Amino acid sequence: MTPEIIFQELLGLGQNWVVEQCIHEGSPGKIVIRVKETEHLWDTEKCPKCSGKVSCYDHTEPLRWRHLNCFEHECEIECRLPRGRCKECGHTYRVQPPWEGKSKHFTKEFEAFTLLLAREMPIKKVGDILKETDTRLWRMIIAHVEAAYRQADFSGVTCIGADELSRCRGHHFLTVFADLEKKRVLFATEGRDMSVWARFCEELLRHNAKAEDIRTISIDMSQAYVAGIYINCPNAKKVFDKFHIIAAVNKAVDDVRRTEMRKAGCEAREMLNKSRWLWLKNPTNLTEPETERMGRMDLQNLCTAKAYQMRLTLQDIYAITDPLLAKRKMLAWCRWVLNVARRRATTMYASMVRCVKMIQRHLDGVLAYWDCRVTNGFMEGLNSVFSAVKRKARGYRNPLYLKAILYFVAGKLQIPATH
Repeated sequence: MTPEIIFQELLGLGQNWVVEQCIHEGSPGKIVIRVKETEHLWDTEKCPKCSGKVSCYDHTEPLRWRHLNCFEHECEIECRLPRGRCKECGHTYRVQPPWEGKSKHFTKEFEAFTLLLAREMPIKKVGDILKETDTRLWRMIIAHVEAAYRQADFSGVTCIGADELSRCRGHHFLTVFADLEKKRVLFATEGRDMSVWARFCEELLRHNAKAEDIRTISIDMSQAYVAGIYINCPNAKKVFDKFHIIAAVNKAVDDVRRTEMRKAGCEAREMLNKSRWLWLKNPTNLTEPETERMGRMDLQNLCTAKAYQMRLTLQDIYAITDPLLAKRKMLAWCRWVLNVARRRATTMYASMVRCVKMIQRHLDGVLAYWDCRVTNGFMEGLNSVFSAVKRKARGYRNPLYLKAILYFVAGKLQIPATH
């Protein structure tokens, strides 16, 4: 059996195409499979405009497509593609071969293998392995993502989350919208102002969904997001994400520690020295040496210890399941923090007081958590995943790449795209 017949079978070309020659060229070596059409092609080929009968008009210059390696040698398919002319409307076009992928430079099999690698490692590393430029690989990935994203169906989406994602250093952000029920990214767009909500609602219409159908939205306390929801999603209930609230209180605890380090006496400074991570952990997560150190501190008189207790109490409130009890506890927690700050007549708790004021201003959205029980945990997971990816890839050269990788990894799209 000749190599031409073997590759003919392996490529699955059928009756419309035939392998006419296999050659080995270059050093360290490249296998080139030369293919041409047969007469059977014109029995099945139809005009893309009017579906009329087509005949051969002429051929292109020799074109090449990168295929999967053969015995560790690079492999390419070469073909002078025929151009067909419709006998009815006169339309002339280039025939698309069955092996051509989305990017016009690779075969479908090579693209499928590349996409598999791209899910696990940075694109630059994939390019090094495959000996292809990352620019050409990005072009292929974007083509697949765009084709699959056009087919995505957002009908039935009623609960979404929105959060900002840092694209690179400086004030360069994407706003990412996700379906919190199916755990998939729906839309990503540049910016973090109220206009991103109008663009999101326009995108919903392209995917069989409407903004009026959205019932629950989980966000942080961004005024721009609140205004955008009010204008574009009038039927949605705003839920202010509990992780953002607890993170703000956590930061306030560290602010109290810093302030006490500056203003307190030598004994307090000695106890608080190099204790930042101690106060950011829950008691159950402390190591044995950290637990011993915490036991040696004057927890009754340290302002940092009191702020730490406030944070732990807030976490306990979020563990309550009864909405009415949770509301009473939340209001009581706010009064407690303000009373402690007022009674001690000190600026130590200024950051904690600001957190209380923030909760009081957005009380309805904060308490909505106990009615809807939704959070931006999925969005925070995306932030950590893509922060790691960006570190490996040394950032993304433009926002198109970041949006493509968001959809590719977290959009649950049908990739490789089939149409």
